[in-house]
Amino acid sequence: MSELTANIAAAEEYIRKFWNEKPVAGIILGSGLGNLAADIEQPIAIPYSDIPHFPVSTVEGHSGQLILGYMQGKPVVAMAGRFHFYEGFSMQQVTFPVRVMKALGIHTLFISNAAGGMNSGFKVGDLMVIKDHINLQPEHPLRGKNDENLGPRFPDMSEPYTKTLILSAFEIAKANNIHLHSGVYVGVQGPTFETRAEYRYMHIIGGDAVGMSTVPEVIVAVHAGLKVFAMSVITDIGIREEENVITHEEVLAAAKDAEPKLTLIFRELIRQL
Repeated sequence: MSELTANIAAAEEYIRKFWNEKPVAGIILGSGLGNLAADIEQPIAIPYSDIPHFPVSTVEGHSGQLILGYMQGKPVVAMAGRFHFYEGFSMQQVTFPVRVMKALGIHTLFISNAAGGMNSGFKVGDLMVIKDHINLQPEHPLRGKNDENLGPRFPDMSEPYTKTLILSAFEIAKANNIHLHSGVYVGVQGPTFETRAEYRYMHIIGGDAVGMSTVPEVIVAVHAGLKVFAMSVITDIGIREEENVITHEEVLAAAKDAEPKLTLIFRELIRQL
């Protein structure tokens, strides 16, 4: 048994002391998007600091609890607060919770994030379903010796985001008069927001939105054989040439305003599982 496998087993064993259900879905909630956890029924909240080998989030807008319970009658596990490479964690630490959720039994992972828009058709508060990504982060979560019990050495990333879930999301949005975009998410290290030249560069290479998370978790989810659905809330527009100073407080405020629409789509997708 590898050290990683042993650490996953220790975290799973601890969580099982509080909840012995087999969740169908895992949910990772991004900056300012933690209120979805309030929709979880019969919730059991476990602080990250109590779970063996879990890091502890240091970012405002991330509460730092694992929430276990039910959504639309389905058992789920949600991360209210995620981890980022820029906080000083290794990529293995950033993605460790995905491994634990897989061990608990999930088959589908839902991810939300706050992102900067680079598509001229986007405005603040829009929702973008991620159809693909470009990984510009400087480290890879699968670097090092591979544990074949967790996944293959060379996982196929040609379709990391599950098409059937994307199609269902657009059907749900249409039925509820919610406008959705789809696009390519660019994952960067952070913690600085991008320069205007960097925004232009990332748009030129095919990006529609940019953020400091999501890509590592998606890579590990695909490695683990999970289905993935991810959505960005566009919290600022970085492609503009005019004065456009971005603050974390503005990002949180924009995410909060868009959150009810994102929550509805996530909730309905989980109902359909």
